[in-house]
Amino acid sequence: MAVPLMPKATAAWLVENTTLTFEQIANFCHLHVLEVQAMADGDISIIGINPISQGQLTQEEIDRCQSDSSFALILSGELNEKHRRTPGARYVPIAKRQDKPDAVSWMLRNCHELSDAQIIKLIGTTKDTIDKIRNRTHWNIQSIHPRNPVEMGLCSLEELESERLKHPVS
Repeated sequence: MAVPLMPKATAAWLVENTTLTFEQIANFCHLHVLEVQAMADGDISIIGINPISQGQLTQEEIDRCQSDSSFALILSGELNEKHRRTPGARYVPIAKRQDKPDAVSWMLRNCHELSDAQIIKLIGTTKDTIDKIRNRTHWNIQSIHPRNPVEMGLCSLEELESERLKHPVS
């Protein structure tokens, strides 16, 4: 299920500029209803972004859901095409870079069918790092503990499952 970009900012804008229910906004932005209510009450201060100008929603979709509170907002198809992951290097925040060896260790232990190239693509690491972790010659091997890269936010579950279904390249 697709999530809008900057869900809290999107929710803040929807709270301020529409008559959608808290449940509709929470479901669309994948937030808890109480979090949306706190935004409406002013307990959480977030600058909103317009989901219409971002291509996440259309005014017709908002109007449709405002007219009947049982309808759910649907993410615009334009967003999915416009913000689809492109091939090539992916940016990983500095705070998460230290997690890469843990993710490599987890993948070597739990995803035997993946090739090194597939692990490199998913996590954004190097072949040298994979080899050093596999051979236990990594400089920080004592501190490496296998952790799921999906739970750490280094790749999505869909990306991991997609790579696992492919035949590994030898």
